[in-house]
Amino acid sequence: MAFLGVLMLDTRFPRPLGDIGNPDTFARLQIPVRYRTVGGASPQRVVRDGANLVLTDFIVAAQELVAQGATLISTSCGFLARYQRELQAAVPVPLLSSSLLWLTEPELEAQRCGVLTVDALAFDARQLDGVGADLATIVAGVAQGCEFQRCILGNQLEMDLRQAQQDVVDGALALTSAHPDVTTLVLECTNMPPYADAVVTATGKRVEHIVSLIEHQWRTLA
Repeated sequence: MAFLGVLMLDTRFPRPLGDIGNPDTFARLQIPVRYRTVGGASPQRVVRDGANLVLTDFIVAAQELVAQGATLISTSCGFLARYQRELQAAVPVPLLSSSLLWLTEPELEAQRCGVLTVDALAFDARQLDGVGADLATIVAGVAQGCEFQRCILGNQLEMDLRQAQQDVVDGALALTSAHPDVTTLVLECTNMPPYADAVVTATGKRVEHIVSLIEHQWRTLA
């Protein structure tokens, strides 16, 4: 049976419903899923030290999932967008490196998009260029050192989920306040989808993320 293959970073932080690393996220969407962890690929290493990333490890894991029957591959970190071309070239099935691929979807062409990232200081043009997105796209991050950022990038065992949600909402509100013409928010971080509904409620904007991209692509392939 066809399934979604997810390349997981080497993590231990909590994964509430809606997170790409929670299998129930896909069970409720009726998308079969299998995970493959890439050893040593910590959030800190991928987000803030991407230059030293061993891309071969991700490629081998993706190829193994395809050999098992995966018809769609996703990564579990939006910062892998910089390697979209290399990763896609390594497998014969669609590969979604990042929710940033939403920025190239035709249905968003008429939208004014803004990206909310886990770390605005680490985010640079390579992420946008990697997926072929407009380099002038508005990008903003959650507050430096906030609960959400600290626990995700620090790979902490525990996280205050209520505070994490507030951190993501606050980041989205700051972005839309500074850029009121933004109509669609794309959540870069794959750990932000659990808070997407709260962001919609707070901002009144359309919100897309890695899980919505996966669902969109999966329905297209069906």
